[in-house]
Amino acid sequence: MANSTTAKAKPSEPLIETAPITPMSVIAPAVGWLIPGAGHLIQKRWGRGLLLMGSIVAMFLLGLAMEGRIYKPNGGDILDMLGFVGNVGGGGLYILTRALDWGHGAIAHATADYGTKFLIVAGLLNFIAVADAYHIAIGKKA
Repeated sequence: MANSTTAKAKPSEPLIETAPITPMSVIAPAVGWLIPGAGHLIQKRWGRGLLLMGSIVAMFLLGLAMEGRIYKPNGGDILDMLGFVGNVGGGGLYILTRALDWGHGAIAHATADYGTKFLIVAGLLNFIAVADAYHIAIGKKA
């Protein structure tokens, strides 16, 4: 008979290591979502924050200039729902755009489809920036 050499975990040891919840680990992602790049700026990551802010805002404004479509919340087509999730990633830019009733998407323009993609990618990039700001806040990333 073979002996088992696997060690069993002690009940007192956590199986998953959790990050400590600090005020910065909550505030940085929230502010970073609302204002792209601001989650890094409040943590004094000036270069990364300004680069993210400039690129996300520029992509979003270029998408609007190309008459891209801003998706509204709905329960219809799966692609519309995914487009909505991408747009919501823009945070305050999305809220401002919806409040001003911009982004209807002109089908007659050839650039409108590219503009829609720019708007979605800007939101997705902001989601990645929010996750990065969170990892900096909890100390997992320098």
